[in-house]
Amino acid sequence: MKIEAITLREIQMPLVHFFETSFGRLYSRRILLLTVQCDGITGWGESVAAEDPFYSSEWIEPAWSTIKDYLAPAVLGRSVTAAHESAGLMARVRGHRMAKAAIENALWDAEAIQKQEPLWKLLGGTRREIQCGVSIGIQDSVEQLLDKIEFELAAGYRRVKVKVKPGWDLNVLERIRSRWPEIVLSCDANSAYTLDEVEHLRKFDRFKLLMIEQPLWNDDLYYHARLQKELRTAICLDESIRHARDAAAAVETGACRIVNIKVGRVGGFSEARKIHDACQDNNVAVWCGGMLESGVGRAHNIAISTLPNFRLPGDVSASQRYWKEDIIEPEVEVSLQGTIAVSDEPGRGYRIREDLIEKLTVRKETIAI
Repeated sequence: MKIEAITLREIQMPLVHFFETSFGRLYSRRILLLTVQCDGITGWGESVAAEDPFYSSEWIEPAWSTIKDYLAPAVLGRSVTAAHESAGLMARVRGHRMAKAAIENALWDAEAIQKQEPLWKLLGGTRREIQCGVSIGIQDSVEQLLDKIEFELAAGYRRVKVKVKPGWDLNVLERIRSRWPEIVLSCDANSAYTLDEVEHLRKFDRFKLLMIEQPLWNDDLYYHARLQKELRTAICLDESIRHARDAAAAVETGACRIVNIKVGRVGGFSEARKIHDACQDNNVAVWCGGMLESGVGRAHNIAISTLPNFRLPGDVSASQRYWKEDIIEPEVEVSLQGTIAVSDEPGRGYRIREDLIEKLTVRKETIAI
């Protein structure tokens, strides 16, 4: 495939309901979409870089300029026999994994379309449907949170994850467990605690959680390893796992028992597969996290979730949980059994609603050879 042009566009999509973490509250999303043109085929990608550099040092403005000034020039005019080769072409640029993922994942989409093969099969997936959990942000009240959990359980989701932070944790988990003693429940701290709070974190053990996700610093393995020795609850690492070397180190040091793979955060499908394989080789289960993606990124999350070691329900949920209208059709739907069926259509498996994307676009730029 010869890479002939890359088009960047920013769209703005209002959320159906605000989403709050320990970083703050969002009412809408600025989303960076990207297309690659290869031999007359258009592949779609999405950068998961957020509006602000809070979850990660990467955010939408430097992602745009890094793609425009460095990553696009590194791949334009080059011919690749497979999408994964693009990772090597972009390797000179350090970091910027969310920007790189947008390009590489778009190329995987284009390759799957060119080969008339579903993206999930091209990636080596084996599952015909994936298990779905749901991530629920911090609410205005515990009662509001309980109402949302009740609604999502009725919709079929197999695992509930709630965001926690100091002051919104033990009482919240106690109320959830009192009402639903047997549901699969986990929590996500987004690095809201420190090792000085180990006595407080030990109290999480009484809630029989599937996991506590990223309780400590976003770039840490060492202190998570120390904390895991103090907890019965499994630690799941997200932000700390940047690539397969981090995953191998986390497993070897005992820093976690579960890994969250976000394909858009780790640099793209190639690195996500390497992390998957490193965990599988050590019998560490993985699951797919979400970054409030549009349908493009959501379709990519579905595809990666078909790999065999994605043994736990991920955060890949229905489009309507977040968007009044998604930019793909059909929209992603979750069955009452808490699963998403995988499409056999070539590529991502969902059609792009280019008319809607045009309406939502606030800026657009094409870089071509």
